[in-house]
Amino acid sequence: MCRAFQPLAIPATAGIGLRSPHISEMLTRRPSAGWLEVHAENYMGDGAGVEALERLRQIYPLSVHGVGLSLGSAQGLDRNHLERLRKVCERFQPDLVSEHLAWSVADGAYLNDLLPLRYDEEALVIVARNISTVQETLKRRVLIENLSAYVAFADSSMNEAEFLAELVARTDCGLLLDVNNVQVSAHNLQYDAKTFIDALPAEAVGEIHLAGHATNQVGADTVLIDDHGSRVPPVVWTLYHHAISRLGPRPTLIEWDTDVPILDVLLGEAMWADMLSASIMFNRKQAARQAATAKPRPISTLLSFESDMRSGMPVLAAFAAAKAGQAMPAAMPPIEGGYHAAA
Repeated sequence: MCRAFQPLAIPATAGIGLRSPHISEMLTRRPSAGWLEVHAENYMGDGAGVEALERLRQIYPLSVHGVGLSLGSAQGLDRNHLERLRKVCERFQPDLVSEHLAWSVADGAYLNDLLPLRYDEEALVIVARNISTVQETLKRRVLIENLSAYVAFADSSMNEAEFLAELVARTDCGLLLDVNNVQVSAHNLQYDAKTFIDALPAEAVGEIHLAGHATNQVGADTVLIDDHGSRVPPVVWTLYHHAISRLGPRPTLIEWDTDVPILDVLLGEAMWADMLSASIMFNRKQAARQAATAKPRPISTLLSFESDMRSGMPVLAAFAAAKAGQAMPAAMPPIEGGYHAAA
C-alpha cells in the first residue's frame, strides 16, 4: 500500500533512531523530536510496527537507513532486496535514504556484519555501479555512510575519504558522515579524524550520525568498538563540533542500538546536539557582526560562562559544564538537572 504523505523535509536539527521499545511512547506522547530514522529491513513486511510507522510518518520527518544492500558486492546487488527497499521508500516516502560503504553478502549468503572494502579503482567501479543501480531504482539520491574500521587493506591505493569523494564525483550520491565511525576508525588505524572530515566534499554531506562506542583493551593496545550502546562521548562531541564548524548544521541522528535506554535519554542527547550546533552558528554570526562594524573583539569558539550569559546564549556554557560535571551557575537555566532526572 502506498500512502500519500505531506512533505516533511528533514530540518538541520537532531533526530533519533526509532527503536521498538519506544514506538508506543512516541505515538502517545508525541515528544518534540526533529525527525526519526528507521532501519529499512525492519519495515519490509507488514505488522503492527509498520502500521505504527505509517502513523508516525504523519507527525515526524523520516529517514530510512539500510544495512543489507551490500554495495561492495562484486556479484552485483540482490535485486529482490533492492525491490523490497524500493517498496519501503514508496510506502513511507522518506526524506532521506542511506546505506553503508560495505559488503555483507558472499555467494548468496548474508553475513551479519558490515565488512570493509579495499579502496582502489577496481572497488570504485563496482561500488559506483551498484550505487547508480540503487539511485536509478529508487529515483532518488542515496547517502553513503563511512564505515567503522578495525583493520585496513595493505594494497589500498587511496583512503576511505578519498574513495567517498570519488564516489560522489562519479555517481552524484550524497554522504552520511558518521562522526563516531570516524573517531573509531581514526583511533584504531592511527590517522587524524579531523583530516578525514576535511577531505570530504562538504556539499555532499546530507546527514550526520552520532553514537557511543566501547573501549576494549587488547594486550597493550586500546581498540574502540562501534557498539552504539552508550551516550555520545566527549571525544565524539569534539569531533562533531569540528564537523559543524566546517559544514554548517546538518540533520543529525542519535544512534543507540544496544542496551537501549529510555526514550528521554535519546531525546536528551539530541538536545545536546542541537545546542552545540546552535552555539557554533551563534558564535559565527557574532563574529561576522563584529567584523562588519569594524570593532573587532576576540571571541572564543567556547565562550566563558560570563560572556555566554551576557550574550543571552548560555548554550555552550551549559554544555561544557554538564559534560565536565561542574555545577551550573545559578543564573543559568537548570538544563542539566532536568536532563539527568529524565535519564
